[in-house]
Amino acid sequence: MRGRIAAVVMSVLLVVYIALVVQKAVLFVVSGEPVAVVLGIALFVLPAIGVFALVAEVRFGLRTQAMVRQLEAEGELPVDDVPRRASGRYERDAADAAFPAYKSAVEQAPDDWRAWFRLGLAYDACGDRRRARQALRWSIRLRRESATAS
Repeated sequence: MRGRIAAVVMSVLLVVYIALVVQKAVLFVVSGEPVAVVLGIALFVLPAIGVFALVAEVRFGLRTQAMVRQLEAEGELPVDDVPRRASGRYERDAADAAFPAYKSAVEQAPDDWRAWFRLGLAYDACGDRRRARQALRWSIRLRRESATAS
């Protein structure tokens, strides 16, 4: 729940920031001064990048949450029995020990979005956020493809 609240707070702050930057950009463009106009046009690029990033992250979060709900409803959500530290992070050695089973499941069924999703969770538990996001994105893609094929 704290993660969702943090995401909402960060999204609201980003929207406020984007609004302020757009306001300044408009003021620069309307000033008519050549340097200010160029600067104002350049400032429009930053909010565009911010909006793109915000939309992409929200879509990623919503899709992964939908996948969690589906796996939970199917009874296929992996059991979270890896010990955690006081900080809430997984104990690295225990997460590393559980990882090979998830990697093997993907190797046996490379087109199964559920296996890729579980592998993404395993990567996350091992602290490899980059690979976790890659596996989750691949899982989202496979799930979408399987839904369109049905």
